[in-house]
Amino acid sequence: MDDTPQAPAPDHRLARTRTRTERADVRRNRARLLTAARETFLRDGADASLEGVARLAGVGIGTLYRHFPTRQDLLEALLTDVYDDLAARARDLLPSPEPGEALMTWLRAFISHVTEFRGMAASVLVTLRDERSDLFHSCRTMRAEAESLFVRAQKTGDVPAAADFPDVLTLAGAIAMATEQQPATADRLVSLAATGLLSPKPHYGQ
Repeated sequence: MDDTPQAPAPDHRLARTRTRTERADVRRNRARLLTAARETFLRDGADASLEGVARLAGVGIGTLYRHFPTRQDLLEALLTDVYDDLAARARDLLPSPEPGEALMTWLRAFISHVTEFRGMAASVLVTLRDERSDLFHSCRTMRAEAESLFVRAQKTGDVPAAADFPDVLTLAGAIAMATEQQPATADRLVSLAATGLLSPKPHYGQ
């Protein structure tokens, strides 16, 4: 008979509990970092100190970099929430009895959301163009929902048939970038873009 002491069998339940706890900690740290980043960037812009973000979140800078290796990664994580909100806004506006006005309402909401803090609009313009970005899935959903508004407005004649939705969205992104420091001017530029710069010329002799 072998009297050699046997190692206790591993407690898989304890291992699973430890894994769940670690994962919960990771999720909490990530959520705290995003909340701190939004607060910091609202106050100081997207170029604010990442050390300050980590400090406000109550974690070390190493933890921040494990979650977000670069500043752009952190910005894109914040933008995911923005794009999700804008996609939901487009869905809410789709049944509107005035398709043209619904599209304009969404474009104004887009500009307002993506100028939430200084430096955000530039990141948005990049992701609108780069289909390889990590953020593109969220961006694509937002674009698809907004394009439904655009197509509906086009079918009712509120938007010219020759207009192209990607151009409209790029224009909105450019307005956001240009008015980031002066948000009050954004609405005027959107209205100008919607009505056109040149007034129709009268046809004499008719």
